[in-house]
Amino acid sequence: MTPVLAPTPLSAADRCDRCGARAYLRAVLPSGSALLFCAHHAREHAAALKHVAVEFEDQIDHLDDIPATEP
Repeated sequence: MTPVLAPTPLSAADRCDRCGARAYLRAVLPSGSALLFCAHHAREHAAALKHVAVEFEDQIDHLDDIPATEP
């Protein structure tokens, strides 16, 4: 779990708590701790997290904003 100090937008420095990939979802739990997930793990766990999270920040739609890298 990632401790939450203040709500800030997710950035490239935020990493999935499951695999370490870039995080696109933050779920803040009633305890104040947050779980961060990449798009893959967010899709896998989002339904369950929505029932327990007091704050749910989903930025998966921002994946389309990331430019493709050149080969």
